[in-house]
Amino acid sequence: MKKLWTIFTLCLLLMAIFVPAAFADGDTPAEAAKLDTGDTTFVLLSAALVMLMTPGLALFYGGMVRTKNALTTIMQSFFCLGLVTVQWVLFGYSLAFGPDINHLIGSLDWVALNGVGQEANADYAATIPHMAFMIFQAMFAIITAGLITGAFAERMKFGAFAVFILLWTTFVYDPMAHWVWGVGGWIRELGVLDFAGGTVVHIISGVSGLVVAIMIGKRKGYGSDVIMPHHLPMTVIGASLLWFGWFGFNAGSALGANGLAASAFVVTQVAAAAATVSWVLTEWMYHGKPTILGAASGCVAGLVAITPAAGFVSLIPSIIIGLAAGIICFLAVAVIKPKLGYDDSLDAFGVHGIGGTWGAIATGLFASKAVNPAGADGLFYGNASQLTTQFIGIGVSWVFAAVMTFVIIKVIGIFMQVRANAEEEVQGLDVNEHGERGYAYQDFMSGSPINISGAVSPTANESLAKKTTLA
Repeated sequence: MKKLWTIFTLCLLLMAIFVPAAFADGDTPAEAAKLDTGDTTFVLLSAALVMLMTPGLALFYGGMVRTKNALTTIMQSFFCLGLVTVQWVLFGYSLAFGPDINHLIGSLDWVALNGVGQEANADYAATIPHMAFMIFQAMFAIITAGLITGAFAERMKFGAFAVFILLWTTFVYDPMAHWVWGVGGWIRELGVLDFAGGTVVHIISGVSGLVVAIMIGKRKGYGSDVIMPHHLPMTVIGASLLWFGWFGFNAGSALGANGLAASAFVVTQVAAAAATVSWVLTEWMYHGKPTILGAASGCVAGLVAITPAAGFVSLIPSIIIGLAAGIICFLAVAVIKPKLGYDDSLDAFGVHGIGGTWGAIATGLFASKAVNPAGADGLFYGNASQLTTQFIGIGVSWVFAAVMTFVIIKVIGIFMQVRANAEEEVQGLDVNEHGERGYAYQDFMSGSPINISGAVSPTANESLAKKTTLA
C-alpha cells in the first residue's frame, strides 16, 4: 500500500504541473503553412514503422536470452513504449525540440504539447503537422531507450530499470537530441551531420549500456558457463522487423515523400545487405561456421552504421559502409569483448556503440552535397574539416553518455536495489520480477509442470524431468 500511495502522489503532482499547460491556448500562427498530404501520410507511416521497431527489438533481444529471462527482456523493450511516450508528450519533446535556451536545451514552452498542434512548424518541417513531427520523433526516443537494455539483460531489477529509463531519457537523450537536431542546438550549429541518429540514438545507447553493464557486474556464470540463446527463430523475426521498420527510421527522416527519402531508403537496404554478407563471411573464416545469429547481427550492424549517413551518401559509399560495419562490429563482439572481459549481454555496445561510431565517421568521409545540398561534403569530396567535426560530435556523445549514465546509476543505487541477487538470477527474472513464465513446460508423461530452476513437482518422472528441464 505504501508503494501505491507513493505512485498515486507522484501522479497527482504530475497532473498539477502539466494539466494547466494542456488547457492553455497554444500559439496560433498568423498564417498557417500549407500542409502537404503526401508528406504528412509518408511521415505518419514512417512513424508507425519506427514504432514497430521496438516490438521487433523485444523479439530480437528476447530470443537471445535464456528461457528463464525471455519475458523480462521482452517486457523491458515493450514497457519503453509506454513509459517514454508519456514522458515525451508531457515534457520530453519540449526539452528536446522546444525553443532553444543557450544552445543547450529546449524550453518548457511546449510542455504537455502546448502549442504543438495540427499546423506546421516551419523550423522543423514546413509541409507536415507539428504533431506529426512530434510523434515521429517520439518513436526515436522509445527505440533508443529499448536498445540500452541489451547490454544489461538478465540481471537488472525491473523497478530500477523503469526509474533508470525515465531519468536517462530525460537527462541524456533529450539534451543530446536538442544538441544535434534541435534548432539552435550547439552540435547542430557546429555542423555535425547526423541524418537519423548515429550519435543521438546508437552511440549514446551503446555507450550507456556498456557503462551500466560494467557498473552492475557480469551475469552469474558468465565466462564459465555456457550461456546460449534460447530461441533463434524469434531473434530472426525480430531482426526482420527491425530491418523493415528501419526504412521508416531513415527514409522517414527526410520528413517528406521526396527524392531524398528514396535515396535514404535505397542506401539503407544496400548497407544492411552488405553488412549481413560481410559479418557472415568474417564469422565463417574466424569460427569455421556461418550462423543465423551472425546474419541477423550483421544486418543490424549495417542498419546502425548507415543511419547517420543515410541522407548524405550515395550508393557505392553505402556498400562500403555496410561491408566495413559487418567486419568492425563482428570483431568488437567476437574479439575485443572477450579480451576486455565485460558482459555486454546482447552486444548493444558492440553493435550500436561501435557501429554508430563507425557510421558517424563514415558520414564525415563520404557525405556529398550532390546527395543532400543541405548537408556538407566529406573528406573524399574535398572537405577534410567535416571529418574533424564528426569526431567532435562522436567524442561529445561518448563522454556525455558515459558520465551521465554513471551518475544516474549511482543515484538510483542509493535508493533501491539495481541488480537482482544471486538466487533471483539463478531462478530467472521472469518468475521473480513478473510472476510469469514464457513457456509452460510439462513432463509429457505425468503432465506436471517443470520448474524453470530445475525442480519438478513430486509426481513428475524424475529421469524425464532431468532431460527436459532448462538450465
